Amino acid sequence: MSIVRWTPMREMASIQDEMNRLMADVFGRRGSEEGTLLWQPPVDIEETRDAYVVRAELPGLRQEDIKILVEDNRLVIRGEKRREAEESGTNYHRVERVYGQFERSFTLTHQVRTEKIEAVYKDGVLTVRVPKAEEAKAREIQVKIEK
Repeated sequence: MSIVRWTPMREMASIQDEMNRLMADVFGRRGSEEGTLLWQPPVDIEETRDAYVVRAELPGLRQEDIKILVEDNRLVIRGEKRREAEESGTNYHRVERVYGQFERSFTLTHQVRTEKIEAVYKDGVLTVRVPKAEEAKAREIQVKIEK
């Protein structure tokens, strides 16, 4: 018998996996008309002095599958991850990758320069840089001493 070190985080992740499986069994999975699952790609959002930077994991997408727009003071990233054509005579034992349309939107809480937004897609990661407008940038106020 070998000794296995107890890791609380691994135990919690296991419980989360079991709960997800239970919920999927009881309520089913939301899907599109083609039977693919709906998904939301994970994102990181950071704020620098001059801009907001949004990074989204979009592996396997082509440039033409991604659309970015700004509407109603929201940055919207949408697209579709398409499933490869299945070969006839092939039996799948497990299908875990998720396909289908997605949309992520983020409220822009400060004024931004929409005409200067840049998006770069490299190695499956979309990086959207949203420059702040001058009035939204933080600035230091000089304290004056009254005599």
